[in-house]
Amino acid sequence: MAPSRPPTDRRFTTDRRFTTARGLILAVVLASYVLSFFHRTAPASIAGEVTRAFGIPRAVMGTLAATYFYVYTLMQVPVGVLADAWGPRRLLTVGGLLAGIGSLTFGLAPTWEVAAVGRTLVGIGVSVAFLSALKINATWFPARSFASLNGVTLLAGNLGAVVAGAPLAWAVTVTSWRSVFAGLGVLSLAIGVASWFIVRDRPEDAGFPVVNPHAFEGGGRTGWTGALREVAANPATWPGFLVNMGVAGAFFAFAGLWAVPYLVEVHGMSQVLAGQHGSLLLLGVAVGAVLVGVLSDRLGSRVGVMRAFTVAFALSWTPWLLDVRWPLPATLAWFGLMGLLIPGFTLTWTVAKEVNRPQFSGMATAMVNVGGFLGGGILQPLIGWQLDLGRTAGQPGAAWSRALAIMAGSAALGAAFSFLVRGRVRGMLP
Repeated sequence: MAPSRPPTDRRFTTDRRFTTARGLILAVVLASYVLSFFHRTAPASIAGEVTRAFGIPRAVMGTLAATYFYVYTLMQVPVGVLADAWGPRRLLTVGGLLAGIGSLTFGLAPTWEVAAVGRTLVGIGVSVAFLSALKINATWFPARSFASLNGVTLLAGNLGAVVAGAPLAWAVTVTSWRSVFAGLGVLSLAIGVASWFIVRDRPEDAGFPVVNPHAFEGGGRTGWTGALREVAANPATWPGFLVNMGVAGAFFAFAGLWAVPYLVEVHGMSQVLAGQHGSLLLLGVAVGAVLVGVLSDRLGSRVGVMRAFTVAFALSWTPWLLDVRWPLPATLAWFGLMGLLIPGFTLTWTVAKEVNRPQFSGMATAMVNVGGFLGGGILQPLIGWQLDLGRTAGQPGAAWSRALAIMAGSAALGAAFSFLVRGRVRGMLP
């Protein structure tokens, strides 16, 4: 039987001690989440430096970068279970310490194998951030604020990815990528320590009244294997998984690793200018994440907005496939537009919850989310392997054309699978 909880006290809204404590907790949680996005996309800005430092082919560089996604994919279900068993405070503390050790290992690595170990530890450490943020949002804030807070969380995370674009590209011109990641390691360790001393799983753990008495209903700490089986056996779960795999996979492969090398080698841009394009792409994603949520609510259609955005994103690859040479303002604007269209896949998270039983909503979201990280983990080394083949054959231009076609094809497949998604929203059209 679940432990009883003290009755909800609405006076918390005027308690300055409460709002201060909640604000500090949210700041620590968001810092952890921002760091996870930074690590996700940072390889795009340092791919050339890392490749030269370790003397590795691009397929190996793709595998090194994708190690994050392999680990993140495998950790989704275990993190969901641990979030219930341990709570966000312990998860974020352990995650911050592991990410810190991993980032230091990556920055100081003498060989790419050691760097891969560091990248693996980073992936494990930051994999706890998103679900921890969701649980903090659910327990420290009223239920009516949950959707808005999730939007703010995604916005903050994507701003971390923006910092991993142009600012990181500039930073490695004045210092080394090793120094940057060593510094990030120290920051991650500090966030881990701060999580233990500042974060509390529930308001009552800090002596405050319950804010959201229904936050812990339904899931529990047991029965996760049954939840996994039921969600996996539901045919309505898998189209969203495939949309994520195609669209998010293309996004992670491009923005997370190969966009900057593509602009440098094919369009002759400087590292910093290419990084600015990457930052605009990610800034577009941050804005688009909010936009798709607002549109889906206003129009009363999750699936319709998802289809419109994913199809438009697939079409947005056309100029690069046709090797169009635009002036600089046009390429910057187009990267921003591509980013704006990418977050259509995020609506699969909402649909996954709606087509599965409410008590299994966390498991459903985690399973669909796996698709994107699996897609990124497959595409990043696949593109590197394709580029290595082109370089060996003396046809780097043709190799880039094939690489772009692979990523665009992945986005197109994801868009096609969106037409198999069936939403079920109470009081709304699908």
